[in-house]
Amino acid sequence: MIPLVDLSLQHQQIAEEVTEGFADVLTTGDFVGGKAVAAFEQEYAQFVGVRDCVGVGNGTDALEMALRAVGVAPGDEVVLPANTFIATAEAVVRAGARPVLVDVDDAALLVDPDAVEAALTERTRAVIPVDLYGQVAPFDRLPASLAERGVAVIEDAAQSQGASRNGRCAGSFGAAAGTSFYPGKNLGAYGDGGAVTTDDEELATRVRLLGAHGSAAKYEHTHVGFNSRLDTLQAVVLRAKLRQLRRWNAERREAAAYYGQLLDGIPGLRLPVVLPGNEPVWHLYVVRVHAQRDEVVRRMREQGVGAGVHYPVPLHLTPAMAHFGHGPGSLPVSERAAAGLVSLPIYPGITQSQQERVAQVLREALGPGDA
Repeated sequence: MIPLVDLSLQHQQIAEEVTEGFADVLTTGDFVGGKAVAAFEQEYAQFVGVRDCVGVGNGTDALEMALRAVGVAPGDEVVLPANTFIATAEAVVRAGARPVLVDVDDAALLVDPDAVEAALTERTRAVIPVDLYGQVAPFDRLPASLAERGVAVIEDAAQSQGASRNGRCAGSFGAAAGTSFYPGKNLGAYGDGGAVTTDDEELATRVRLLGAHGSAAKYEHTHVGFNSRLDTLQAVVLRAKLRQLRRWNAERREAAAYYGQLLDGIPGLRLPVVLPGNEPVWHLYVVRVHAQRDEVVRRMREQGVGAGVHYPVPLHLTPAMAHFGHGPGSLPVSERAAAGLVSLPIYPGITQSQQERVAQVLREALGPGDA
């Protein structure tokens, strides 16, 4: 079996460091907001190239807290692409605002800046461009009028740790960025975790207050917040993995380049497109097939290849988001793409022989009949 992602390979490389770090936490009882959290926040802020990093409970909380920190409130609208995981829109709804879903470009499947412009209204309070599949969204092409309108830009950087656009690191765009440390991410914990990164010290302070019940000091509550903090044990894991992240991302890039060689020219297959100026980190390697996608994935899995689908239904067609007013045919690029997306196995440590097997099985799955 060739899995979609193999986390055991990463664990083997950091197991000793994590064991020692866990032992230290258990010995000191440093369980909540411990020194490992503070150290990781400083190290990750430096990695991203921003002033502040605030560790939180998960990536969805990170986005919601960033939205609340910039002032998004009930009655506001937030523009975001339909081709993303539902957590992006959930964060908007949880902040009390209305998600306004827009289409993506047909090449990289990232948010279409022209669609963002067309969606702006007097109620628009924020825009969330999503860094998808490990590639940074085209922030420099967003409408110039956003600042004049008082519209905040919040980066969804959950899939782009270590990626860059025009030399600038993911997680440093907009007023703030929310990221996820779900285990399968390029920088993944051993459970849930997330962070908000920003150059705005005041915004970082507001996020930290929100995640600690609105309290900067025990029993002094200046805001109504909630409980969302990065766990100390997860910070131990993340510190160990962060030291390896640049090397692991380089291995992902090598694997993506090899897939490009193996899959180039296969009829009925579209390879990923990288926007000019982007250096992706290939969180996912997503191709598009013209054949019956579900049948292709079924055939690949039968042959021991862990193909996946990210994402089978664009947000505006999911039952949870249907009442926000977009029906079938309203976002055609997202809808066409969703019908053919296939994610191929990619992770640090995947071998070329494994990739050759993936390519062979994909070729066979695209063929006629039961080939």
